[in-house]
Amino acid sequence: YTPARGGITRGIALREARREETHVADRNERIAEIERQLSELPSGSVVTKKVSGRTYFYHRTSKDGRRHEQYVPAEQVEALRHSIERRRALAHELKELREPAVKSAPPCRHQQTFPALELRTNVLHGDSLINFAAGIASWQERSCIHALRAYLEEGRTDRVFVLYGLRRTGKTTLIRQAILHMTPEQQRRCAFIQVASGNTLADINTDLRALRDAGFGTVFVDEATLMDDFVEGAALFSDVYAAGGMHIVLSGTDSLGFLFAEDEQLYDRCILLHTTFIPYGEFERVLGLRGLDVFIRFGGTMSMGGRDYNHASTFASDKAASEYVDSAIAHNIQHSLRCYQAGGHFRALRDLYEAGELTDAINRVVEDINHSFAVSTLTRVFKSSDLSISARNLRSDCERPTDVLDRIDVAEVTARLARALEIRNAGERSVPIEPAHAREIKEYLDLLDVTRDIPVVDMSDLTHRQSHTAVALPGLRYSQAEALVQSLLEDAVFADLSAAERKRVLDRVRSEVMGRMLEDIVMLETMSARPSMRVFKLQFRIGEFDMVVYDPEAVCCEIYEVKHSARRHPAQRRHLLDEENRSATEFRYGTITRTVVLYRGEDCEEDGVCYRNVERYLIGLQALSA
Repeated sequence: YTPARGGITRGIALREARREETHVADRNERIAEIERQLSELPSGSVVTKKVSGRTYFYHRTSKDGRRHEQYVPAEQVEALRHSIERRRALAHELKELREPAVKSAPPCRHQQTFPALELRTNVLHGDSLINFAAGIASWQERSCIHALRAYLEEGRTDRVFVLYGLRRTGKTTLIRQAILHMTPEQQRRCAFIQVASGNTLADINTDLRALRDAGFGTVFVDEATLMDDFVEGAALFSDVYAAGGMHIVLSGTDSLGFLFAEDEQLYDRCILLHTTFIPYGEFERVLGLRGLDVFIRFGGTMSMGGRDYNHASTFASDKAASEYVDSAIAHNIQHSLRCYQAGGHFRALRDLYEAGELTDAINRVVEDINHSFAVSTLTRVFKSSDLSISARNLRSDCERPTDVLDRIDVAEVTARLARALEIRNAGERSVPIEPAHAREIKEYLDLLDVTRDIPVVDMSDLTHRQSHTAVALPGLRYSQAEALVQSLLEDAVFADLSAAERKRVLDRVRSEVMGRMLEDIVMLETMSARPSMRVFKLQFRIGEFDMVVYDPEAVCCEIYEVKHSARRHPAQRRHLLDEENRSATEFRYGTITRTVVLYRGEDCEEDGVCYRNVERYLIGLQALSA
């Protein structure tokens, strides 16, 4: 046994140890992912009953030893069966993953300092917690992690920290990164509870008491809103455990449930951090993806990360986007309403919920809400505003006008689009959608940060308050607009065009959609980064300013035109330089200090107008808000 030989042996042993650590970390990460999926998938089985010769389907489950059955519409049965089978397969995989871990797991150096804990829920601590967190050590961090770290580093606060947002916006990743940032002593006294469907507040209370008595000081409770009794009992976390000196972080995808809990139980005893809104600068920095067109197509979640996050985009197709609306947004609203006040808060939406059509109504609103939300959105036959706008712009194209979109079968195109988006027209709905339905769905979408109203000021009628509603997840809007493009491809008149002509028209349609979306993105991010300013669109008798940023304290303003183009053209600045419009603006909002065209080209100045690269502008807003 020579020193050289010993060095080789130690090197082999070290590589084996590292390989084993990687294997354990991968297994624990897979276990956590399976547990997350199990919490979202239905349990039980599908049973059938015959009544008067007709077959009816029911979803049968058991809870607290009692059997429950809920009617399932025939068209939803196959999807439900598939989800139940998926749950069973995942549960079997989870069992196989856990068994070798139990048989061969080495002694945990952290757990040895604590007495044996008898816990009711899935709790990670010690080495299992470190392994759970280690898999994302190289990932970039979202800016909002600083608020979480500040809470964890504080002394006794008597408050809980609530980390909430839609699925795939980085909540669990933030927790894992916060754990890695802790000192070894803090990690030793930290635990992570993964709430599963069926866990109750009594289960969590028992485990928190055991952890507190064992000396744990920080506990993360993930997917807390899966507990049916969470909203009514949320004060337990602040009044007992946080008030007793523990740091309690609650996280989950049912954002609405946390907002109900704040209003009902937590009041001023919580710190809220919402992860749903993801600005362009953060999307680029964290995911390593470059370009506004990529953000427009896929932005809204942290799931298209290539090397950093998941490999598949949430909004890769209109079908994927529709599934996200169903599972992340509609499920969020319905789960929270079902658990809040024992289901007594459905208000006007109860008839839609009981008819199994609330998901459909929410999907319909989300698709149409970007530029034309109104009560009539839900009651009229589906019609795509993108189609009519694109037709108008193609007719007036300065270089190569075409009326191709006037000659296509518009009714058939929009019908195909409606089918592609799985949105029912009024005649297909058994429950009429009333104005109250539209109003309440809009309220919940606002609370979830899915939508936000952008003020629109009409200079000819300043007393009339108006706004237009933008969707804060760009990829969701774009995927549905892309369905329009695919519908166009199936039109007989359109199909007769040459390949080059088809591509030109389709590129123009896509450009129109992206241009309108870019205006919303700029407005939303400016409003978020500059809260002390009034940000709005300003319309005149002729023309408009895409964005005005008004400083009421300094009595001055900035005016902007937003273009998706990378080329400069005098037409882009004609409204900004209109003397009548500028004079009216300065009378109402003070001196115009900046006149800017935001576009995709290089920074420069022409005719006293500042041309600014829109991507650099948005990244600069991130630095401003930080």
